[in-house]
Amino acid sequence: MSRQTKAIIDLQALKRNLNRLKALAPASKTLAVVKANAYGNGVQKVSETIQSDVDMFAVAISEEAVALRQGGIEKPILVLQGPHQASEISDYRALHFTWMIHNTTQLDWVEKAFEKDARVANQLWFKFDSGMHRLGFALNEFSTLRAKHPHFFNKHTVVATHLACADEPDKPNTSIQLARFFDTVGSSGLSLSIANSAAHIANVNARQSYNRIGIAMYGSSPFEDPNPSAQPTLDLSPVMHLYASIIALRKIPKGDSVGYGASWQAKRDTIIATVAIGYADGYPRHAPSGTPAFYKNQRIELVGRVSMDMVTFDVTDVPDAALYDEVELWGANVGINEVAAKVGTIGYELMTRVSPRVPRQYQ
Repeated sequence: MSRQTKAIIDLQALKRNLNRLKALAPASKTLAVVKANAYGNGVQKVSETIQSDVDMFAVAISEEAVALRQGGIEKPILVLQGPHQASEISDYRALHFTWMIHNTTQLDWVEKAFEKDARVANQLWFKFDSGMHRLGFALNEFSTLRAKHPHFFNKHTVVATHLACADEPDKPNTSIQLARFFDTVGSSGLSLSIANSAAHIANVNARQSYNRIGIAMYGSSPFEDPNPSAQPTLDLSPVMHLYASIIALRKIPKGDSVGYGASWQAKRDTIIATVAIGYADGYPRHAPSGTPAFYKNQRIELVGRVSMDMVTFDVTDVPDAALYDEVELWGANVGINEVAAKVGTIGYELMTRVSPRVPRQYQ
């Protein structure tokens, strides 16, 4: 590895987080969401590490599910978007995927597949739209669908919904969605799945037969408010720690600028550290001056624009700054959500956008 840019993935933190989350609902089954390369943390290592601790995995699309099977993962796998083409159901029959069915076209496809192999009826979840208005059958279709397709609503079937505002617990939307969902399917006797990470932590009523644990498992808060005091506490540990090294140091006089566009000017004589990471590595291009990092037991601030392969930090107040020292971009000392808030995004995006050219090192 020529440069020291890397993402350290703490697998023990991953397991601790998962176990703390599971303890909130010990009677429920746990579905670990590992889509998008396990939120950028490396799906193979993550899945191998927690396979014995979960009941099921979830991915977005069938290609992600195939990769899990090819990597030796044997637990059930839910494909959250369901099949995108009818052929997927037959092509992957031997891999025993579970499909989330959310529209009538998909339902027609599984009906045709059922005619050839009745086992498909035992590998279906159904999504209903309780207010997210993104995917799912209308709730008022539930009784009709169940009556028309009774073979698909059996002891293996899970009925799911997704909450639009679970990351903002004070909003009334979640209570409204839960009431709609329970009024329609609560007495059906079928297994239910409602909770994502935020709802699992903050709303006991959302914890049902299967809880879908994603971002919180990776140690990042799922809540919209970046202020830790405004969030439910669970003592989660960051799993991804992003580092890069200083590859240049220079002193510039007061009034000089740094980086493209000369957008930042020094208000004092300043020592600038150039760090080997940029937007091609997934560090956000629109991170403003003042975005924090951590170096030699203190916080430092980004100055100037983020380049494709480099960023610059003010290290004037750091004693003995030296070439090839490591800087923490986020991790134990600077939370990923804090960086995200500076950029105007969320931790999910930063974590999943760390590019393949950043090696993942597991410990």
